[in-house]
Amino acid sequence: MFGRSAALGGLCVPYLPSAPPAILSNLESTMGEIHRPDGVRLIVAVFSRHDEAFRWALDHLVELYGPAALESPRFVFDDTDYYTPTMGAGLLKQFLLFQRPIDPAALVDVKLATNTLEAAYAELGRHDEARPLNLDPGYLTPAKLVLASTKDHAHRIYLDRGIHAEVTLHFQHGGWRAREWTFPDYRRADYQDFFDEARQYIRRSPSDPNKAGGPA
Repeated sequence: MFGRSAALGGLCVPYLPSAPPAILSNLESTMGEIHRPDGVRLIVAVFSRHDEAFRWALDHLVELYGPAALESPRFVFDDTDYYTPTMGAGLLKQFLLFQRPIDPAALVDVKLATNTLEAAYAELGRHDEARPLNLDPGYLTPAKLVLASTKDHAHRIYLDRGIHAEVTLHFQHGGWRAREWTFPDYRRADYQDFFDEARQYIRRSPSDPNKAGGPA
């Protein structure tokens, strides 16, 4: 389908043999420019029935990613019993929003790190449950909440090293809007009240893309 290639800004760009040379000469001036993304705020959902697990997770996450800017209340999680066999009953979920901006591409590294933390806490053997701690990282911007996952689905985009991502909520017309795939608990008003608070924090302290980075 493609014929020869043209050198353009150090790249090898294929083009159709019949394409007028003017198309190539105008390419750089008409295509969108690539920019480094603004930093985003890391948010982690800490999910457990054990107070000790919440405290352990906070300590280790702060060690990795710096201080938390906001901590939500521990919300009662009774939206589904899906997690009961591995995590037990009486589950609570708390959100931590971190001060330091990260590059959105760092979400892969964060998800791999939180999986490692989960496994490390389970290996301590302090509780009877097979999975006493669940950590779900993502990032928040004024426009959207993105969550990472190890599971593929029709609405998820593959990132790297076995990690996918989805836009779980988006902000429109003054409020958070769910998608058809949004988890039931993320549709709750109490969660979204916290996301509103976090959104206002982000708007007051915009991210500097030059300061975006990984762990502190």
